Amino acid sequence: MTRLGATLAAAFAEVLQRSTRSRMYGLLTHDLDAAIDAATYPVISALDRVGSRSAAELAADVGLDRSVVSRHADRLEVAGLLRREPDPRDGRTTLLTLTERGAQQVGVMRERLDDAFDDYLATLPRDEARAFVDGFVRFVRDGPFGSR
Repeated sequence: MTRLGATLAAAFAEVLQRSTRSRMYGLLTHDLDAAIDAATYPVISALDRVGSRSAAELAADVGLDRSVVSRHADRLEVAGLLRREPDPRDGRTTLLTLTERGAQQVGVMRERLDDAFDDYLATLPRDEARAFVDGFVRFVRDGPFGSR
């Protein structure tokens, strides 16, 4: 009999694969500003989640090299989706900040993600869907790599 941990690890690895993320980003970014794609999605999405950050801080948040984050930020800035501004705490540092238009585009992506999850969960019996969501939230919060 397969251990539950091994089954979970295999499913988790599949979710983390680049191909899975690319499919998800494609669904979320379809027909949005051309500057938002699978490459820039982690940058614009993280800025919405964590707020204004320097390129170095954001790079640590999303697991990319600072130069890659800066390059993606350049594309997003030219498109009017983010702006660079001096850090009020340290004038030597530049912060990346979402513009109103950038925040609106992220809102569309978040809604699409919510809809995709709702569509899947609707295929399950209600109590099974609730148990799955509750268990997953608990796993993210309290599991081996939990946020607590």
